[in-house]
Amino acid sequence: MRQDRRKFIKTSAAGSAALILSSLESFALPEMTSSSVNKNYDLKIMATSWGYQGTMDSFCAKIKKEGYDGIELWWPTENKKAQDEIFAALKTYDLEIGFLCGGSQSNPQEHLEFYKRMVDAAAKQNIQRPLYINNHSGKDYFSFDDNKKFIEHTQALAKETGLLICHETHRGRMLFAAHITRNFLEKYPDLRLTLDISHWCNVHESLLADQKETIDLALARTDHIHARIGHPEGPQVNDPRAPEWEQTVKQHFEWWDKIVERKRRNGERVTVLTEFGPPDYMPTYPYTRQPLADQWAINVHMMHLLRKRYS
Repeated sequence: MRQDRRKFIKTSAAGSAALILSSLESFALPEMTSSSVNKNYDLKIMATSWGYQGTMDSFCAKIKKEGYDGIELWWPTENKKAQDEIFAALKTYDLEIGFLCGGSQSNPQEHLEFYKRMVDAAAKQNIQRPLYINNHSGKDYFSFDDNKKFIEHTQALAKETGLLICHETHRGRMLFAAHITRNFLEKYPDLRLTLDISHWCNVHESLLADQKETIDLALARTDHIHARIGHPEGPQVNDPRAPEWEQTVKQHFEWWDKIVERKRRNGERVTVLTEFGPPDYMPTYPYTRQPLADQWAINVHMMHLLRKRYS
């Protein structure tokens, strides 16, 4: 009896996994015909080094083998050796780069000055032009007048350099919530976003159905996507391949679809970062703190899913 029961549970679990994978594979298929895609449309899928323990060279070798187009990582402001290692690996493996900039200082003026030095250095280095610069801008507890200075500085920098410079919808930062972001978007028509909508699902404890107008405005102003799946109680599901998250995964793809459709029709580039993180973003078992799923495998799974749907 116990053997039969185990066999039933194992068979049921395998069947459920097959169904969800089949479902996800089917909705990953492109919805637009080639005739509706502007020939200048371009998709770049980037990898995160967040949680990776090896060297920059080994990381770039590994993500190139997986099929990524490039990497996104923090600009190492005062570390010339780290800068040299990054650019050498990018050249060796023929990879694109997107830089991330931000500060941690609690004093608004000190934070802004540090940030300016960082983003200016990333934008004006002349070794390899980044596809974009993404920003963890300001703090959620800074005033509007303090936070707006980050936008004003990067808008001037974008005009000077011609670079795409985006501000991320991230908890703890200037654009931590949907309604706060809307205020900045309405006051700054040229503000461009990195959409990591997983944070807003967590902040608002919902899949945002009650803020459609605000979400639509954010989608219309997004140029870069952080493709992590959040839910009402956290910024990262344990494994997007699990059947219990199917509707949540589909909701995120519905949001991303609108961004990509606009880019396809306008013949513009869209960049996407697969950004499932390590512990403690990745839920863990108690006591051992062992992750519940394989971070690398999840990000690669997302990369292939995104490429199938959006190429």
